[in-house]
Amino acid sequence: MTSLIQRRRRRRQRDDEVRHVLAGAASAAAADVEAALAVPADPTAAAFFDVDNTMMMGASIYHFAKGMAARKYFTTGDLAKFGWQQLKFRVSGAETQNDMVQAREAALAFVAGRDVSKIIRHGEEIYDELMAGRIWSGTRALAQSHLDAGQRVWLVTATPVELATIIAKRLGLTGALGTVSEVENGCYTGRLVGEPLHGPAKAEAVRALALREGLDLARCTAYSDSSNDVPMLSAVGKAFAINPDSDLRRVARENGWEIRDYRTARKAAKVGVPALLGAGAVAGGFAAGIALRRKRR
Repeated sequence: MTSLIQRRRRRRQRDDEVRHVLAGAASAAAADVEAALAVPADPTAAAFFDVDNTMMMGASIYHFAKGMAARKYFTTGDLAKFGWQQLKFRVSGAETQNDMVQAREAALAFVAGRDVSKIIRHGEEIYDELMAGRIWSGTRALAQSHLDAGQRVWLVTATPVELATIIAKRLGLTGALGTVSEVENGCYTGRLVGEPLHGPAKAEAVRALALREGLDLARCTAYSDSSNDVPMLSAVGKAFAINPDSDLRRVARENGWEIRDYRTARKAAKVGVPALLGAGAVAGGFAAGIALRRKRR
C-alpha cells in the first residue's frame, strides 16, 4: 500500500513538472518584444520582475476584472464566484488542487469564445484608468536602472499575457511572460497551454526565454514579493525581495538576497485591507480565465 502511494506521488510530481515546463515554454514562445527597442548594449544580462505587489500595488488582474465589470462583462456575483478560492488562499495560506481546478474551470468557461482583440482594447483603457497610478516608483526605478545599463527587462507573472504586455509597454519595458491560453479564429478557446505561470513554471519560463534570447542567467537579476517565486529568484545570479511576504523575507535573509520595501503603513493598508475583504480575491481564478494567448500557426 505504501509503495502504491509513493508511486502515485512520484507520478503526480512528474506530471506537475511536465506542466511547469510546458507552461514556461509556451510563455517564452508567446512573449512579445517591443519592435522599436534598440539592440541592448548588454545583450546577455536581463532583469525579471514579478508584477503584483512587486511592480504595482495589489493584484493587476483584480483591477482588470473591476474594469471589465464596469463594462458589464460580468456581475459582482461572478467576481465573488471567481474569487472564492483565492480568498481562502489569502486567509489560510493554503490552496488545494481542487480549489485550483474549480477556479480555473469557472474562469475558463467565462472567457471561452471571447474576442481577443476586444479584450486587449479594454485592457489598455483599464490600465490607464485603474493601474497606472499604482506602480511602485521604487520598483519602477530599479527596472529603469537595468534599461539604462543596456539590459532587457521582462515582467514575469501569472497575469494574462495580454494584460502583462500592456503593462510592460506602458512602462517602456522589453516584454512580458505569463500564463498562456489557446486562441482560435481570434477568440479564446477556454483551454490553457500548460497551466497558469505560477511558482516553478515562472522559473521554467525564464530559462526558456534565456535560451531563446541568449541570456546568461548568472548575469541576470530577478525581483519578487512572494515566496512562491523562490524558484525564479534562485534561477538567476542576483535576487531581490521587494515588499516581501514573511516567508520570502526569511528566505532572502538566509540566502543573502537584498530586500527592498517600498510600502508605507498607509499604502499597505490601502492594498492589504481590500485584499483580505476579497478585493484581490479574483486574481487566482480570473487570471486563468483571461489567460495568455498563444496563436496557432
